[in-house]
Amino acid sequence: MRTIMVVCAGLSILLMSGCFTGGGVNVTDFDGIALYELKNDNGVVVKITNYGATVTSILAPDRKGNFADIALGYDRVEDYMNAVDKPYFGSIVGRYGNRIAKGKFTLNGETYTLATNNGSNHLHGGVIGFDKVVWSGSPISGDGFTGLELTYMAKDREEGYPGNLSMKVTYKLNNDNELVIDYYATTDKATPVNLTNHTYFNLAGEGNGTILGHKLMVNADRFTPVDETLIPTGELKPVKGTPFDFTSPKAIGHDIKQKNQQLKFGGGYDHNFVLNKGNGGMTLAATVYEPISGRFMEVLTEEPGIQFYCGNFLDGRLTGKAGKPYVHRGGFCLETQHYPDSPNQPNFPSCILKPGQVYKTKTIYRFSTK
Repeated sequence: MRTIMVVCAGLSILLMSGCFTGGGVNVTDFDGIALYELKNDNGVVVKITNYGATVTSILAPDRKGNFADIALGYDRVEDYMNAVDKPYFGSIVGRYGNRIAKGKFTLNGETYTLATNNGSNHLHGGVIGFDKVVWSGSPISGDGFTGLELTYMAKDREEGYPGNLSMKVTYKLNNDNELVIDYYATTDKATPVNLTNHTYFNLAGEGNGTILGHKLMVNADRFTPVDETLIPTGELKPVKGTPFDFTSPKAIGHDIKQKNQQLKFGGGYDHNFVLNKGNGGMTLAATVYEPISGRFMEVLTEEPGIQFYCGNFLDGRLTGKAGKPYVHRGGFCLETQHYPDSPNQPNFPSCILKPGQVYKTKTIYRFSTK
């Protein structure tokens, strides 16, 4: 593959060429891999590549109006392909986001075997999950938003899963500073589906230290405890009286050093929270506030759970867009989802998509200051 350096809307990137502008969406393209830039009337910018349907950058203002990139990631597509430890920065993960115990599940009497790419377990769709394939991308726009539609067909038995799964993911950036993600899928065989976005955030700016001072609220009275391999035990445990109580905002680092078996298993927070859904539908799942910059993020979702991960496996070996190392706990993820290992947990909400059904779910990341 030849190497080309171009500059498109202020971004230099390798392995991509050509720059086309229109309708608030800039596109840089090379050999089927493209970088799309969405920009709203407030100057907020979201950049997405169709390699892994990956959010590579989110430029958002602080309380003084100064913009910074708050999403961890890279400037070069090779870095997404070759990164050590495969952190899944910004990607859509699936067919099943999160873990499936021992890479096996039984559906309609047949046992399916998946890759065990996370110790003894299956993680984020396998060796070549949706974060490592090239999606088809088309810019879209409408009243008050610019966006991107991405499609991909996962074939029957791809990474071991049953059914031809036809997917569409749309990203929309609107003038309320919301990044709206809509997920759609259909299948010709019953199959587990659990799609989510794996963006790592640092509201102080990517590469600017840890996220331990960020104040997090999670709208969940319960969480799903895990075993030492991070597979849920099946219990829905109250957060009250534990380090997992984020029902009122508190610093991420406030309780992270407590002696607690669950924190030990996760190396910190890497757990699914059972959202207080009420009557279902769209729910405020979490908020995060960074006191120095004043940046404030809200997460709303139709999903029943959210995985809070605080960058426990970051260790400074990866260098981001600003040329700074991504230190231990230098970013956090809030992944909206069905619960981990749901194909093997009959008491969890079902993640099985059947022929004739439509998988349809929405998540919103809303950015503001205070």
